[in-house]
Amino acid sequence: MTERHIIRPSEANDRDVYEYAVLQVVPRVERGECINAGVLVYCRARGYVAARTHLDEARLRALDPTADTAGIRAALAAVEKVCAGGDGAGQAAGDDAGRRFRWLIAPRSTVVRPGPVHTGLTADPEAETGRLLDLLVR
Repeated sequence: MTERHIIRPSEANDRDVYEYAVLQVVPRVERGECINAGVLVYCRARGYVAARTHLDEARLRALDPTADTAGIRAALAAVEKVCAGGDGAGQAAGDDAGRRFRWLIAPRSTVVRPGPVHTGLTADPEAETGRLLDLLVR
């Protein structure tokens, strides 16, 4: 039997719930192979949404030597811009953090797509974004 950690109210008070999804690059959809290339993190309590990306070109080329690296980098940069909001976010500029996150995690049949959404607790969503990038992508 596996031990489960029960979060006591005193432990949870300084942390907020966050959601995250891994950004996957699927260079050849018909093969179903992918590499992780970024993370999206959303924390409603803090109005925080961000994406951090890292494209490992050697791994990408192993899956598809003809992959459009520039196009994939542009798509990953666009996700970061939507998260940041402002002029770079295009039509999503006026949306709140939650709406931008939900739009970005919507299923798509493109080369860059989000994986399933997971949850956790954090006291620092920005640090959590970096931790998840290091853990799941790099």
